[in-house]
Amino acid sequence: MDRRRILLVAAVLVAAMGAALVFVWAQGADSRAQEKFDTIEVLKANAVIEPGETIEDASAAGKLTLAAVAKDQLLNGYQTGTDSIAGTKAMMTIYPGEQIVADKFGTGVAASSALQIPENSIAMSVNLTDPSRVAGFVNPGSDVAIFVTGTQDDGKSYSRLLIPRVTVIGVGNTTPVSTTTTDETGASTTEQLPRTLLTVSVEQRQMEKILFAQSNGELAFGLLTESSVVAPGEPMTSADLFR
Repeated sequence: MDRRRILLVAAVLVAAMGAALVFVWAQGADSRAQEKFDTIEVLKANAVIEPGETIEDASAAGKLTLAAVAKDQLLNGYQTGTDSIAGTKAMMTIYPGEQIVADKFGTGVAASSALQIPENSIAMSVNLTDPSRVAGFVNPGSDVAIFVTGTQDDGKSYSRLLIPRVTVIGVGNTTPVSTTTTDETGASTTEQLPRTLLTVSVEQRQMEKILFAQSNGELAFGLLTESSVVAPGEPMTSADLFR
């Protein structure tokens, strides 16, 4: 009897410890998930802020707005209000959709309004729909991978990584564009899709690839972090889709 009682107590203790461990793990998982999907309202530009324009003038002109940004997409020096950068002016052109960060405001001499192109690089613009530009989360300073979807010489459709990493240096205005698609029955559907000009910094060969790809297929950007892993590989076709 005493032995059964001891075994029963031991079983209860083990079950309690197991429940406690499961609870701790679940709390940790919830916390990790919350950190991934939590957003913070930060200041963004909704119109071009010119070099030399003060933060007060930009605010008075309605060029600033609060927008929710995922925590893992926040830029260093992001602002949730104008108090900490009061009395400063834009040191360079700030484009619509760009996060307001402290490093781009100061009291010194502002840069010219010319696009800031890295040395030995070329600036080129790509016109993309919202889904292809990661629903507006791509901003100046973002690194992106460029993918292309098109048709091979044998008539088969494919998707493939085109360029592993380039930097976005400008985001232009968004304009609705009519797009007409035709299904297998011949029925046509027309819809209005917003398209935005995104300017990237590339090398000559990269620009040649992008120009050819956008003339013969559809481009899409993939937003990257410092730890994102992308590498050239075989094209994805219908034959490989479910392998």
